[in-house]
Amino acid sequence: MSSLPPLREVIARHGLSASKALGQNFLFDEQLLDRIAAIPGDLSGKAVLEIGPGPGGLTRALLRAGAQVTAIEMDRRCLPALAELEAAFPGQLQVVEGDALKLDHDELMQGQPYAIVSNLPYNVGTELFTRWLSGENWPRRWTSLTLMFQEEVARRIVAQPGTSAYGRLSVLAQWRSTARLAMKVHRSAFTPPPKVMSAVVHVEPKGMPEGVSARLLSRITEAAFGQRRKMLRQSLKALPGAVEALGLLGIDPQRRAETLSVDEFVALTRALGENQSA
Repeated sequence: MSSLPPLREVIARHGLSASKALGQNFLFDEQLLDRIAAIPGDLSGKAVLEIGPGPGGLTRALLRAGAQVTAIEMDRRCLPALAELEAAFPGQLQVVEGDALKLDHDELMQGQPYAIVSNLPYNVGTELFTRWLSGENWPRRWTSLTLMFQEEVARRIVAQPGTSAYGRLSVLAQWRSTARLAMKVHRSAFTPPPKVMSAVVHVEPKGMPEGVSARLLSRITEAAFGQRRKMLRQSLKALPGAVEALGLLGIDPQRRAETLSVDEFVALTRALGENQSA
C-alpha cells in the first residue's frame, strides 16, 4: 500500500483528464478521501459499492479502510489505473465496466448487504439517488449511502419544511431514512475545480411507516412539488381523492407543498391509499 504512487502521477502516466461529458471531477487529497471513507464507520471486511471511481482516488481510501470494493466504471480510459489498484490490494477490488444506471446493483453485489460510497458523477447523481430510495421492499440491501453531490443538491436532501431547499428530494430521503450533511468539500479540492461547492451526504435506512406505498408517495410529491407555487388544492387535484384526503387529515388545502412536514406527506399517502382501496 505504501508503494502506491501519488494520484497525480497515476493520472499523468495514463494520460487521464476529467471528462465534462461524464460529469467527472477528480479528488487528489488523500487525507480528505480518507475522511470521506470513514463517514460510514468501520468498513473492514465489509462490502462497498462505488460508482464512477475514475482513476481510483476514493477507491484507494476505501481499500485502505479494509473494504471489499465493487467499483462500476464506464470510462474505459480509467480501467488501467484501476487494474493497478486491483493488483496492489489482492482480492479486495472488483472493477465492473458498465453504466451504473443499467445494472442491477443488488445482483452485482450477490445479494449481500453493502454500503454505497461514491463521489457521484454530477450528471447521474440525483437519478441514482432516487433509484436507491425507491421501491416497496424496505429496507433495501444497501446499509448506508455516503455520497458526494453538488452542495445545492445535498442541501435539498437534508432540508426541513418551510425552507427554500425543501422539496420532493427531501421527502423521499427522509420518510424512511435519516439524512445528514456529513461534510462540505470546497471546489478547489477538485481537478478541474467545478463551478459550485460540493458536500457529502450520509443516509441510513430506518423503519418504513405501515400502510404507506412508496409508489403513491412518489406520485403525490411529484404532483405537489411539480407546481410548488400553487396551493395543494390545485397541485393535487389531478390525483383522485387527494384533496378530500387533505380534508380528512385537517390539512388546509390552501397550504403549499413546502409547508407540509415529511410526516404529513406520509399521512396523506396513507389516507389516499386507504381511500383508493376502500
